[in-house]
Amino acid sequence: MIWHATSSAAPKASPPRGGSWRIWLAAAASLVLLGLALSVLHAELARVHLADVRAAFGRLGAGNFFLALAATAGSYLALTGYDVLALRYLGHALPYRRVAAASFVATAVGHNLGLAMLSAGAVRLRLYTAWGLSAADVALTAGLVGLTFGIGIGFAIGLALLFEPAVATRWLHIAPAMARGAGVLLLTAPLAYLLLAWRRREPLRVGPWQVRVPSPGLAWRQLLLALADLGCAALALWLLLPADAAPPFHVFLGVYVIAVGAGIASHVPGGLGVFESVLLLGLPDTPRDALLAAMVGYRIVYYLLPLALAALTGVPLALSEQHRRLAGAFAAVRPLFAWLAPVAAGATVFVAGAVLLFSGSLPADAQRLRWLREVLPLPVLEVSHLAGSLLGLGLLVLAQALHRRIRLAWRLAIGLLLAAAIASLLKGVDIEEASVSLAALAILWLGRDAFRREAMIASNVLSPASLAAIAAVLLVTAWIGLFAYRHVEYSQQLWWAFAFHGDAPRYLRATLAVMVAGCTLALWRAMQPAAPEAGPPTAAEIERAAGIVARSRSADAALALLGDKRLLFDTEREAFLMYQVRGRSWIALGDPVGDPVGDPAAQSRLAWRLREIADRHAGRAVFYQVDAAHLPLYLDMGLAAIKLGEEATVSLAGFTLEGPARRELRHAHSRARRDGLRFEWLDASAVPPLLGALKEVSDAWLAAKHSREKGFSLGRFDPAYLRRFPCALVRREDTIVAFANVLTGADRHELSVDLMRHRPDAPPGVMDFLFTELMLWGARQGYGRFNLGMAPLAGLEAHPLAPLWHRLGTLIFRHGEHFYNFRGLRAYKAKFDPQWRPRYLAAPGGLALPGVLVDVAALIGGGLGGVVRR
Repeated sequence: MIWHATSSAAPKASPPRGGSWRIWLAAAASLVLLGLALSVLHAELARVHLADVRAAFGRLGAGNFFLALAATAGSYLALTGYDVLALRYLGHALPYRRVAAASFVATAVGHNLGLAMLSAGAVRLRLYTAWGLSAADVALTAGLVGLTFGIGIGFAIGLALLFEPAVATRWLHIAPAMARGAGVLLLTAPLAYLLLAWRRREPLRVGPWQVRVPSPGLAWRQLLLALADLGCAALALWLLLPADAAPPFHVFLGVYVIAVGAGIASHVPGGLGVFESVLLLGLPDTPRDALLAAMVGYRIVYYLLPLALAALTGVPLALSEQHRRLAGAFAAVRPLFAWLAPVAAGATVFVAGAVLLFSGSLPADAQRLRWLREVLPLPVLEVSHLAGSLLGLGLLVLAQALHRRIRLAWRLAIGLLLAAAIASLLKGVDIEEASVSLAALAILWLGRDAFRREAMIASNVLSPASLAAIAAVLLVTAWIGLFAYRHVEYSQQLWWAFAFHGDAPRYLRATLAVMVAGCTLALWRAMQPAAPEAGPPTAAEIERAAGIVARSRSADAALALLGDKRLLFDTEREAFLMYQVRGRSWIALGDPVGDPVGDPAAQSRLAWRLREIADRHAGRAVFYQVDAAHLPLYLDMGLAAIKLGEEATVSLAGFTLEGPARRELRHAHSRARRDGLRFEWLDASAVPPLLGALKEVSDAWLAAKHSREKGFSLGRFDPAYLRRFPCALVRREDTIVAFANVLTGADRHELSVDLMRHRPDAPPGVMDFLFTELMLWGARQGYGRFNLGMAPLAGLEAHPLAPLWHRLGTLIFRHGEHFYNFRGLRAYKAKFDPQWRPRYLAAPGGLALPGVLVDVAALIGGGLGGVVRR
């Protein structure tokens, strides 16, 4: 069923108050359920030894695995039908191969990471939006997929409780009649859904929304597909049970669907532990070792192999990115790799971390240890075992940051996976475990171009859900060790026993180290200040800021309309401050912007409000490129002021090219005229039709300069931003060879430019010509001055007794051409004979200053890499 708004304006969604504690409560409840499930497992497996499980696993024949793989394929094939039905209902006709690819990858990720609506929904959002669907359509698709599964699982569990109440009796200790009653209640919902689809044709109305009821055929297909999916999935596990110990399939199916439902309700990744405990309780007559071995095989066949296949789907697509001649063969799924890499990498790195932790709780192969004993000293083995477990914990932490495409997380994960592969080999020649780490490493490397976000990992991981997932893996790790070494009598001497075959002592030491590290991580996360409330500005906020900008005498105030900075308005909405958060620095660009005839105290209050908000989040308030006139305000805040450079402004009152001071400009202007250059002014309304031509000039300029777009204090080529302002062009014949978007202050106080680009083959002096013509135009229109912008590090004092920053800045100004043409920029602006005004950075002094400077540079350069790259 689909929800549509009946009014033109849908209500704006906002996070509910108190939502944070509910998230933490849900995470805690999941861990409690997992703890209960592990206690059940411990009781049910009291007489089972690890050697028995290994022997039972060895008895699983290749034929059993092949049949289980076939059943798994049938289940995943049915799951693709969920997406097909949802998209058909929404009216989106996508090729089946695309839908199948999206469904398979989303399902593989959702099965392994848990919280399928979120994890699998994120995959669908990435893929379907790349293929033309809107975010709302993708959300509805994910909802319909969940509805299809819900109908099937509710129907199947209802039948199981109705006809096999003994399962619930053993598990929940309730009477058979109560179990049958619960089964009837569960059957009511899917049957009511089918009846509604059969009888009703008009949409259902709920307030301003209406629900279009699906057709009876679609509803029946949803139910049949869901039952086929569950039946094939159950068959995959049933086929791995010994023939003489397997219960009848219809009995097993009832237990299986209840176990699946319990695993989903727990929100534990993959239902790990919960699924197994319900199966053990529901199948008391099946040998424990055989059932546990079958469940391990099922986890491999139904969970890990599809996840590996989903991750490796990107390999041929990566080749198509490197070799364009193969593009035609992979055209149908080309967008998949770019979107798949972060999801696949996050999932496989999480699994690799879990494998490392589980392996650390299991005894090593005796034969392989004998090989190691001949070539390695014991301390290397001990350190490798402990390092492997700690590396596994580190990979679990990084998985969520990889999902969010954090570049630093990618770099760290590469190093950790390489170290994990080495540790796996050194602690027991564990080739299989090392292969998992190397496979995850290969996936990360193939998808390296997708990880471009520069951000602090701490602000992008360790959400309640990710902490719960990590804690769940640690709990299971501890339980695996307790199960594996239950025959070893505990004593204090175990902690200090070092031997090649001392698996139990190594397990104890590794578990303690990992638990201490995990608890430290959780406490550190709990003690962090709350994340910033504000996000990027909404369209309404940008329009509100545009009204204030139109009344501001500063042309640079228009940079607020780029949309890459957060906006903080005063209570009367007459002034605003533009800022962004980088690391611990809350960096405001310039002084507060307001109406020159408005309340001057409003701007002061805004600056103090930013200072208060930053302090609330344990951050530091920073004001970048502020005017000397406002320094008393920032000094009153306890901030230190350091000179950044000087801003050049040219008075336009009576501006001409006459006189000796502007002889160089006059000659360059005349030469440009002879080269056929002509100046053209475009009002804002005339800019949109030329955006395509301007984009060509911009791209050519970036390529020739081996540069990329910057941000924060500098504009970028953004059509929505550029169409707001007039534009100055330079043409040669009919070809645009240079352009600049023009910013204007209120009352014709100031004229300036932001984005300035020219073609690489433009005649020399084209930008001199553009600036000169703009100044002449501004003088004719009555503008007061032309702002050429700031020359960084210019005008700093070089005296031996000057502050350290001045002396360091002077050194960089003179010898830092590798990073930035400081001296050349200052000399270029000086030929317009400007007036120079100092610009300052107001920030906490002392030891905090280096961090502030790095945060500001990274913010402007688009990341830490932009500090040293152009």
